[in-house]
Order: sequence, then C-alpha cells, then structure tokens
Amino acid sequence: MRSSCEGPGVILTVTPNPALDVTYDVERLVPHASHRVLAVREVAGGKGLNVAGVLHCCSEPVLATGAVGGATGDQLRADLDARGVAHRFARSSAPTRRTTTVVSRQEGDATAFNEPGAPWPAQAWSALVEHVADLVDQHPVRVLVASGSLPPVAGGAGVSTTFADHAYADLTRVGHAAGVPVVVDASRAALLGALAANPDVVKPNLHELREATGVDDPLAGAKLLQDRGARHVVVSLGADGILAVAPDGGVVRAALGQHLRGNPTGAGDAAVAAVAAGIAQGREWSECLREAVAWSAAAVLQPTAGVVDPADIDRLRADVRVETTRS
Repeated sequence: MRSSCEGPGVILTVTPNPALDVTYDVERLVPHASHRVLAVREVAGGKGLNVAGVLHCCSEPVLATGAVGGATGDQLRADLDARGVAHRFARSSAPTRRTTTVVSRQEGDATAFNEPGAPWPAQAWSALVEHVADLVDQHPVRVLVASGSLPPVAGGAGVSTTFADHAYADLTRVGHAAGVPVVVDASRAALLGALAANPDVVKPNLHELREATGVDDPLAGAKLLQDRGARHVVVSLGADGILAVAPDGGVVRAALGQHLRGNPTGAGDAAVAAVAAGIAQGREWSECLREAVAWSAAAVLQPTAGVVDPADIDRLRADVRVETTRS
C-alpha cells in the first residue's frame, strides 16, 4: 500500500477514550495475595496515544487528539508535554479515566484493569468528529489512526448506550473525504461498525478477530472482515507475529525468530504505529509488516506501553521472517 498524500505531514492519532495509564511492577503476581510494588509509572495512555508515543520515539511527525477532562486529563496532557508528543485535544465535560496494569517480572506478562470511562452526552461524539475534521483541514495529515475503546453514552429514554455502530465509520469518512488513508484498531461492535466506511486497514488481535467473526482460523476471519468492507486486514498473533490479507488476495505472514520476555501491553499499538508510518512513507506492504513485527517486539522490551527504543528495532528487524503467498 502507498499513501495518497505527498510532501511533509503528520500522522494524526485519534483516541476517543484516553486514559492515564498506571503501571505497577511486582516480582510475581499471585491471586488473593498482597504484593510489594517495585515501581510505579503514570503515563498518558489509551491505544491511540500509545501509537503516538511510539511514532514520536521513532521521530515520525505525529499529532495526537481525542477528548480529555478533569484533573486526570490535565495529568495526561502534562505527560505528553514532558515527552514532547504534540497534541490538540478537545475538552470533555467527563473526567478522563485511569487504567491499571500489573506487570509480573518473574512471568514476564501483564494483567490490565481498564476503567470504562465516564458516560458522554450523546452530542459529544459529533463534537469530537467535528474537532477531528478541523484538524485534518488545518494540518497536512498523511495517515489517520483511530484506535481504542469508546466511551459509554449518558443514559436517557431513546438514547443509544453506545457509539460503536457508527463511531469509527464516522472518523474513517473524515479521513477519506480529505484523501487520507485510515487505520482502525478496535474490537467487537466498534470494529464491525467501522467496516461500513471501508477503512484502509483494520488491525484486530486474534482474540478480537474471533469475537468479531466467530471464526477460529485467522485467515478465514480476516477474509470475512474484508467481505464486510475492510481493505487490508492485519491480525496480530502475539508471539506468533502477524498475519495480513491484502485486497488483491495476497497473504503476508511475518514473525520474529526468537521469543521475548517482557511487557506485551503496548505491542499491538506499536504494530499499528509501524503500519501507519509505512503507509506515510510509501513503503511496500510486506516491508510495513516487517517493521510492524520489529516495532511490536521492541515495545515488549519496555516497561510501559507507548515507548520503543529505535536501537532495539534496528537490532530485531534482521530477525523478522516474512513470507508472502496468495490465498
């Protein structure tokens, strides 16, 4: 895939339901036991902000947006400012949520607790879409990335309890109206709702793909998402790498030739960042996916999501195996 945008520009990441991510490191996570916390970190999070953080680490021009509110929202902005990640958030009347991740150093895995976020009034979604459209008009956007969970809707008679059936389709149409490729990373109804607008790339993980399609085989599930409107489908398979299906029937499988221990929380977001960067740079599709595996592997080596070390990417890239076939 090649970007339709020429010249310098930014990757715009949209995080509808951002969070302040709190990470606890423990030696070993044991259910029903007390734990001594070895380290605590608080950073701006939510899938789109993790994507923005990774892009910034790799010196890719990026602009992050979404809607934040309350004291937690102020902490989130302050963290992005301290890291040098450019942002233009809409102001939300709802306070920004928090997430908590417990990283077990001994097992090399993570357990996450994700708050749903405070309910939004029904009109708040339209306001965010207009805000994103304004940013696309004001900046030379090369790729739009929309990812993460969606906030619940404030209740009331006759009011839908979710934006999922149209939210990511709305954002995809904003991008396409400006000739900008759109990458969507969502799950369940939010993923299925995006397909009506034919996003250029969708990136579920294996569990999300099974939830959305009811199919165990990732290749068959990816083709089902294509049948419903997605162009490229990229499925992250955890330690088994990535499976991707292109509109012309090409199938790419990419995997790292070694097993890494660490924090996998932000690996999928790093893969999205790599795909978006590859599209913006006009890379061949197979090379986008090679980078996606290397970037996601580099993310596993970091204690928090949204961070990679370019030196790790350079070292790991040589160990990525890429196989291209046709379905």
